[in-house]
Formats: sequence, C-alpha cells, structure tokens
Amino acid sequence: MSQDLITADLVVLDVDLGPTKNDVIHNLAELVAKAGRADAAGLEADALAREAKAATGLGGGIAIPHCRSAAVTTNSLAFARLSPPVDFGAFDGPADIAFMIAAAEGSDDAHLELLALLARNLVRAEFTDGLRAAATPEDVVALVNAAIHPEEEPAAAPAAASAPAAAPASEEKVVLVAVTACPTGIAHTFMSADALEQAAKAAGVELHVEPQGSGKVTPIDPAIIAGASAAIFATDVGVRDKERFAGLPVIESGVKRAINEPAKMIEEAVAAAKDPNARKVSGDASAAASAQSGSQLSAGKRIQQALMTGVSYMIPFVAAGGLLIALGFAMAGFDVALAPGFRGARECAELLWADPATCAAAQAAGGDGASIGSLIQAAGWSAGFMNYIGALLFAIGGAAFGFLLPALSGYIAFGMAGRPGIAPGFVGGVIAGALGAGFLGALVTGLLAGVIALWMSGWNVPRWLAGLMPVVVIPLLVTAVVGLVMYLFLGTPLANVTTAMTEGLDGMAASGAGAALGLLLGLMMCFDLGGPVNKAAYLFATAGLAAQTTSSFQIMAAVMCAGMVPPIALALATTVRSKLFTEVELENGRAAWLLGAAFISEGAIPFAAADPLRVIPSMMAGGAVTGALSMALGVGSRAPHGGLLVVPLMENAFGFLIALIAGVVVAAIAVIAMKQFWPAKAVAVAA
Repeated sequence: MSQDLITADLVVLDVDLGPTKNDVIHNLAELVAKAGRADAAGLEADALAREAKAATGLGGGIAIPHCRSAAVTTNSLAFARLSPPVDFGAFDGPADIAFMIAAAEGSDDAHLELLALLARNLVRAEFTDGLRAAATPEDVVALVNAAIHPEEEPAAAPAAASAPAAAPASEEKVVLVAVTACPTGIAHTFMSADALEQAAKAAGVELHVEPQGSGKVTPIDPAIIAGASAAIFATDVGVRDKERFAGLPVIESGVKRAINEPAKMIEEAVAAAKDPNARKVSGDASAAASAQSGSQLSAGKRIQQALMTGVSYMIPFVAAGGLLIALGFAMAGFDVALAPGFRGARECAELLWADPATCAAAQAAGGDGASIGSLIQAAGWSAGFMNYIGALLFAIGGAAFGFLLPALSGYIAFGMAGRPGIAPGFVGGVIAGALGAGFLGALVTGLLAGVIALWMSGWNVPRWLAGLMPVVVIPLLVTAVVGLVMYLFLGTPLANVTTAMTEGLDGMAASGAGAALGLLLGLMMCFDLGGPVNKAAYLFATAGLAAQTTSSFQIMAAVMCAGMVPPIALALATTVRSKLFTEVELENGRAAWLLGAAFISEGAIPFAAADPLRVIPSMMAGGAVTGALSMALGVGSRAPHGGLLVVPLMENAFGFLIALIAGVVVAAIAVIAMKQFWPAKAVAVAA
C-alpha cells in the first residue's frame, strides 16, 4: 500500500515552479492530477485554504503544503526540489524541498499512519539530506518508501519516546506528557511529536507524546498522566479531552514551535514542573492554542479566544431561534409576537378549528386568543392551521433565542477556564438577562466567571480535594461570587449602559446618522471574512435583536447585507473578467454565488487568502457602501441569518436588494480594477 503513495511521476527535481508558494502549490496539484489521483482545482483550493490558516514552511529549507480533500481520489505524495527556493513562511528563509501531502476525505487509518511516518522523518537530517542528494525521481521514491515502512523505522512509534537516559540520582525524576495537534492532523502533528521526543531523549527526560492526528489516536495511559510532572500542549486546534491533564503545570504554544524549538520547550516544561507558581491546566478543551512563539498565552490572546469561543457556541442558538421566529412571522404575521405566549396562540388556533365564532368571541372578550384572533377571525381551516404552526414556530424560536445570553456568557467562561466555568457563566448570563444588562452584561459575567474559575483551578489543594474542585467547589463558589457581584454592584450600571446604547441607536436610526454606523459595520463584516472582526460585528447585531427595536432590526439587516457582498462580488468579477483569475478562482467563483446568497461570507476566503492586498480592500469598499445604504433606507431584519431566503420577511425588502446590488457592483469593479492595474508581481513586491 505504501508503494502507491508516491511514484516517479509525482517527483520533479531542480525545477522552477514559480516565485510564490501559491504557484508551487498550483503546480504540485497539477502534478497529482496528471497522475490521475485528484482533481487539480479542488486539491489546489483545499491546499490554499489550509495554507491560509498557517504557513507550512518548517525551517531548514523544507515546506509541506498539505490538506485532506474530497478532490483527492488516491492518497498521494508529490515532491519537488525547488530551484530557486520559494518562501513558504518559515522563520529561517525559503524552502528548496516541498512535499505536497494530498489525503483523501475519509482516508483509512493505515494510510494516515504512513503519511504521519513520512512527516516525522522530515525532521531527521539524514532523510532530508538524502532527498537533496537524490539523482533521479526513483531515488526519491526509494527514500520515501523506506521511511514509511514502520518495520524499518522502529524509532517512529507515536505514543512515547524511546527509553531516556537515566537522570542523575541526585535529581528528582521528571516525567513529561505532551499533546501535539494541527488543523489537518497529518504533517505538523507528527513532526512536532517526533521533534519533542528527540529533544527529550537528548536531555535525559522521560516524555510521553499523544499526537492527536486525523487517524486513530492512542491516548496516553491515565496512570502516566497521574504521575507526570508537567504537560506540553503544542497545538493549533483544541486539545481533545484536555481535562485529563487538569492540575499539571503546562507549557502552551503553536505546533510549529515544537518543531523549531523542541529543546527549549522541554527545558521550559522541566522548569515549570519545579515551579509551584507555574500555570496549571484547568481543563479547557475549547479554545485553540495560540501559534505564537512564547511558552504561555498572553492575557489578551486568552481573552480573545474566550470571546470567540462564546460567540461560536452562541451562534447556533441565535441562528436556530432567529430563523424559527422569522418563519413564525411569515406564517402567522408580526402580530403573533403580541399574543400572550405559546399557550394563548395554541388555544386560539384550536378554537378556530372548532368554531371561528368562538374565537371571535374570545377576541372580543379579551381572552387568551385576543391578539392573534384578529388575524384568523374570518379565516377558514387552512389559514387557521398556518397560524397555528406559525405560532408554534414563534414560541420554539423564542425559547431558543432565550439561550442567547446564557450561552454567550457560559461559553466565554468555558473558553477561559474549561468545564469549571460553564455553570457560573450560564448563571451569570441568565442574571444579566433578568437585570436587563443585555449582551454587555453577558460579556462581563462570562469573563468574570472565567477569570475567577481559572484562578481557582491553579490552587494547590490536597489530592483528595482535587477531584472535587472542577465539579463542585469551583462552580459553587464562582457562581455565588458572580451572582452577588451582578446583583449588588454591576447589574444596574450595566443595565443603564445597555438602555442608553439602545436609545442611542434608536436616535441614530431616527436622525439619519445610522448610515455612518452601517458604513462601519460594513467595513467590519468584510475585513476578515468570518474572523474576529467579522464575528464582533455579527455579535453586536444578533445580541441587539433581543431588544426588538427598530434600530436593532436595521443593524441586523445592514450586517447581513454587507456580509453577503464579498462572495457575490467575487462571483460576479470572475464571471465578467475571467481572464484576471486563475482556474481555481473561477471554480470558487461559481460556488460563491450560492454561498453569498446564503450569507456565508467565508465563500470569499480562498480569494482573500491567495491575494489579500487586492481582494480585501475591494470587498471592504463594497461592504461599506452596502452597510450605509441599508441603514439609510431603513431596511430591517428580524432574522439573524438566511440571506436571500429571508428577504421577503424584511422591512423594506426592496431597499435590501438595492443596498446589496450597489455594494456588489462597487466591490466587483474595485477588485477587477485592482487586478487590472496592479499586476501580481507588484503585489508580491509590496507584500
């Protein structure tokens, strides 16, 4: 099976594949496609999307662009010895060796293990030296096949390091555990694991590594974790089951630091094991470790990750609840919101089926069916059924929307402190809603609960108490503290600020100054296309929907409309001026029509990742026009998502379409002009 991963027709030696890493990726994808193993455009798009998340240059003149892709039919390795070398974002300069690892979606564990073995060998000097000295493609194939035969490479066992040299008898034995993980789970995951193992062996330290790759993961024995002195997390994604390591001193970094500085990380972990004040694992399994060069996450980065965690977990509640509410309005009319709740709407609809006259009498008497009765008083059975279902959908959506503040607060706390932060965070969000403090209160309670829970997780407590800390002691004490602080000190001031903000937004919308706010929101939505700035604008809009005011509906419409601009604009640009775009971009452009129509801004990411200096400013210009026009025209949306599907439910739907078309045209013209008059070579020089 390993013979099929690489063949001589997947190897090119001493070639010029272009001046940029995107050119190299394009040509390697074509190489794999010519061998009948993948669709070139799809593989290139997926590899570029992976490259946009983190550069794949490793240092030492090596690059490993890689991805898992539905476009790949056979797991493949393409190899290029580059002349001249090309910059892949490594810390020490360009790469002259490039491996493209193309893994098929749903690859079995056996294939993934072979790919992992290759990745681990890339940190071995004898292997890379052999690649540089190879005279023919067949020589490269032979080297690779020898490297990925497990029986010929006994040192590559993934679970633990070789037996370390004995530590001096005068020193206490240090046992380290480590987790490595990258987004794809194929290359960096195992290379960092092997680099750490070699560094630990050289230092005489016992190390057990758990590479959390795409294949089968072999967890570290719980007994080893219990006896460990410290942990190393070298990850770019969340650590699975992180609570297993709770209480251990921890060194955190991105996965590439473990490849570039493994000895330094081992040294820092040994020092942390002997430091009673070292930061300890609190059980956070949600936020990805930062890909920074330091051994600890900065306070600002930790807060940013926690906020993004809260937003990410909140969005499903908002999307489900908001769309159900919008469907309820579509079926039963906006007056359904005035009905006395689910019970009243249901009883009125049931009365209609039984006797329309009774429903009308209930309306006249001001009973449960009074508000909705006016909608269905004179209707027949069919209209009554529609109103009944609409009322139910509205009630279900309202229940889902009620989790907005608790979910935001709870998962912010979870993002900072892990499982111990969930209960106090959720309770804090409920209290923020009850006191009228809104999303601002939920942000405060989430951060407060997370900080306190994280601090308490670092307490040195007897082992008999350690097991109770995350499930009883910390949730109990932190919930009490957060609740008391909100009721006694922060609740009323935050509620006043929230009220002032709502009234201020209403005043801006009424006075015509809302266009400036729409312009700002449009810029934010198009700046990073689903990143933190985009999410901040979306959070501002969705959280405001709870106020159910005219301004909150207008802000939601402006944000949604601006977020649809980038993918649709790029789809339009690739259609009218196809010669300015690559084949991959043309493929992405065809898909971007649908993504944009559904309000999925991420449809523009492949374009922005490949050409940020020309694409992003163009999209921001279009988003600014759309946001300003949407607010100026008084467009309002009660639904937080849906794109064109919810346009019929909007206030001034025609204005929404005008704002969207105007922004799309501006963005498309801007990106075409940038590509026409600012050639790619000049862009590369500027970058």
